[in-house]
Amino acid sequence: MPSDRPAGEIVQSVLPLSRYAQAQLANDAALLAELEQNLRRPFMREEMQAFLQASAEGINNEEGLHAVLRGLRKQVLLRVAIRDLAGLADLAEVMSSMTILAELTIGFALERLYAWLAEPGRYGQPKNTDNRIQQMLVVGMGKLGGGELNVSSDVDLIFVYPEDGETDGHRSISNQDFFVRLGRKLITSLNDITAEGFVFRVDMRLRPYGESGPLTMSFAMLEEYLITQGREWERYAWIKSRVVAGPREEKPVLVEQIAQPFVFRKYLDFGAYESMRALHAQIRREVQRREMHGNIKLGAGGIREIEFIAQVFQLIRGGRDPDFRIRPTLAVLGLLGEKQQLPGEAVTELVEAYTFLRNLEHRLQYLDDQQTHLLPATPPDQSVIAASMGFSSYDGFLKKLNAHRSNITRHFEAIFATPRTSQASNALADLWKAGENGVQAEAAQTQLAKLGFSNPQKVLECVEEFRSGTRYRQLPQTSKKRIDALVPTLIEVAAKFPSADLTLERLIRLLETVSRRSAYLALLREYPQALGRVAKLVSASQWASEYLNRHPILLDELLPGQFRNPLDWSRAKERLMRQLQDAQGSGGTDVEQQMDILRHFHHAQVFQLLARDVEGLLPLEILSDHLSDLADLLLDAVLHLAWAGLRRRHRDIPAFAIIGYGKLGGKELGYASDLDIIFLYDDPHADASESYARLSQRINSWLTSYTSAGLLYQTDLRLRPNGSSGLLVSSVQAFAEYQHHHAWVWEHQALSRARFVAGDAQVGEAFERIRREVLRHPRELSDLKREVLVMRQKMLDAHPNNSGLFDIKHDRGGLIDVEFIVQYLVLGYACHHKELTGNIGNIALLKLAAKLGLIRNEVAEPALNAYREFRRTQHWLRLSGYSDLAGSSSANGKSQKFARVEADYFENEIAAVSGLWSEVFGASAV
Repeated sequence: MPSDRPAGEIVQSVLPLSRYAQAQLANDAALLAELEQNLRRPFMREEMQAFLQASAEGINNEEGLHAVLRGLRKQVLLRVAIRDLAGLADLAEVMSSMTILAELTIGFALERLYAWLAEPGRYGQPKNTDNRIQQMLVVGMGKLGGGELNVSSDVDLIFVYPEDGETDGHRSISNQDFFVRLGRKLITSLNDITAEGFVFRVDMRLRPYGESGPLTMSFAMLEEYLITQGREWERYAWIKSRVVAGPREEKPVLVEQIAQPFVFRKYLDFGAYESMRALHAQIRREVQRREMHGNIKLGAGGIREIEFIAQVFQLIRGGRDPDFRIRPTLAVLGLLGEKQQLPGEAVTELVEAYTFLRNLEHRLQYLDDQQTHLLPATPPDQSVIAASMGFSSYDGFLKKLNAHRSNITRHFEAIFATPRTSQASNALADLWKAGENGVQAEAAQTQLAKLGFSNPQKVLECVEEFRSGTRYRQLPQTSKKRIDALVPTLIEVAAKFPSADLTLERLIRLLETVSRRSAYLALLREYPQALGRVAKLVSASQWASEYLNRHPILLDELLPGQFRNPLDWSRAKERLMRQLQDAQGSGGTDVEQQMDILRHFHHAQVFQLLARDVEGLLPLEILSDHLSDLADLLLDAVLHLAWAGLRRRHRDIPAFAIIGYGKLGGKELGYASDLDIIFLYDDPHADASESYARLSQRINSWLTSYTSAGLLYQTDLRLRPNGSSGLLVSSVQAFAEYQHHHAWVWEHQALSRARFVAGDAQVGEAFERIRREVLRHPRELSDLKREVLVMRQKMLDAHPNNSGLFDIKHDRGGLIDVEFIVQYLVLGYACHHKELTGNIGNIALLKLAAKLGLIRNEVAEPALNAYREFRRTQHWLRLSGYSDLAGSSSANGKSQKFARVEADYFENEIAAVSGLWSEVFGASAV
């Protein structure tokens, strides 16, 4: 092992691999001694700082500053090179050491040059109009910003300062003039070649307006430029931007706040593919023009292509997911694997290729300390590079290099390949432009009929109506081109489904909805698989189609890597909490942004469930469990956010709970179910009642307020004690008193499907104790039966059905009959059988009642099967659009449509439920 050998021997063994190291050590015994003494440890930040501090007192002028900076660079580069070539350092150490060297030398030089220029006898200190001192910040771009600098790298810099004004010295000048002078001197201190060499080559071309722009600019000038004139390629450059030098009191975070809205869009920016392709094509043309095929950075399968892969995902997703706002390329690649944006195998190959190429880049640069990425042309240098990379021959090295470059190219082209259109889709292009090209309508209709459309004339009218409509005609040309490419594909995809006409109509409606958001058009164009899944969803479900039209941002959930993600509510909650915390900026909490985050999260999770549902991957009972778990998660989050937002709180954690009733309580939620909830607290504090009343109001507001992202949930609070006329929140003691002495029987029926959902566990336990006590209270069965029958008749009268169809929920022999049977059995017999108080669902409770001998199994089994089938059919009717759609309710939020079918369809099921009803309540009660 290299570490077991003497340091001097290690140095001599690798010197043939670097002519730069040979030249530096040949005539400098002190440099060699320092290297051998410290070879076994990395050159850390503290050691570099100590070197600069020890030299600081002896620096009286710029020449002295230059000498110190170059002396440090020489020591750092030599130790890094020898450690790397000897196998003592890995890539992370090399990049880190060089990045730290850049940060420290830039900061050290900036501090001293500023002090010299700001002397009172010269220009004095720059100040703003409020007489506050202004100082310059240095923004590192590229590899410096990413913390991955190479050993002979340029440093891409941008100089900014907070505000304009004037200096207060003997020769007063504008702040900009002062900082321009300071910037020039800083560049000279790093870039100029002296007898001791240089520190870093400085490249200022990434600054606004490039080489023709001012050398420095204020925050306001920078922000205006990025908003009004920032170009697409500058977004990629600013991904890695980072303040690397300047006083902390100038708040470098302000630079991030200026840059981030420019770099990261609030939506999923799939248009980044096209712009990245264009930039890559431009680089490829330049490589070909200059015959740079051996360039491991810019050539095919080079470092830049890996960086492009990482950056395109950052640009697309960074606006929605803060996790993507990181800088190092390897960290981004790891994140792409973690978030399943790329297959694990692809990530592994790209990481290995990046590591190999960056190590090779360093070895090319160790030769002569040149900023080069070209493979050597001479056999001697080829042998040196092969040996430094651990290969016995250059041919063996090239074979491995080409394998890595081939992998990079394969993954790059898979991600950035221009979407292809099928021959059938190309043939359908004329149909889309039938009116424009004068193609006979009869020929277009014949073509549609061959594809399987049942009413070609209506389909053609639908397509033509969209093409000639105002919305399409007013679109920018780029969006029109995307739609022109998409519509023929939409027609082809829709034709694959049995209800082709309806599917295409829904797809066209969706396309019209998203037409003004070019990013969504780009998504559908870039991902044909997503388009196929969209078609399957809208074909199967009008509800899904309407939901997607209201929330087109959910198209992202149908992308590869998203749809098949396992459902993990604990990880989902962690992700949600992280996003909510990110909304708490330095300026305080942005409530509306947090509300939007909750709604986007809810819509995304519902849509993930919907996609699995349509694919047949989720049984209804499991789907309802997931929807209920999602509601529980969001209610818990809302409770804590609402409490944190109260101005007056008498305790850190509220002694407060949310109780779920109805479908939420029974874990039978559907996609568009309201939440039946009540609020309880157990807190003796004098302010408790007032605090929890405000909390309850805020919770309801967080749930039911409409924001730009839509609605979270509709709520129904009428099941609280005394209903709509009662207090919004009750103490546990008041709730117990009401339930034991004042509640109606129907309220006890509702209590059988209630559970603790969110909040303080002790309050939840208190509720559950009260619930069990109430449900187990002995009752006179004849009185109970009479009360239940009266309530059933009231519900029947409230939902008259004159349609001639069977209403699955409300009619006799339907869902409500089963629910009333179960509630009667619980209230009537839980005093003898405590297990009946378990909130295990209607099907399980019917099974339990049969097991306990309360009903005959041969009657219970058909009824519970009927209940299951009713729920399944009701669910699919809603998805198909034959019942209330989320968002199409009346003003009071209640359904205006019903799940109804021909009575003959459920003849056996209705008979089964009616038979159980007769057994429990007697034949005369039917």
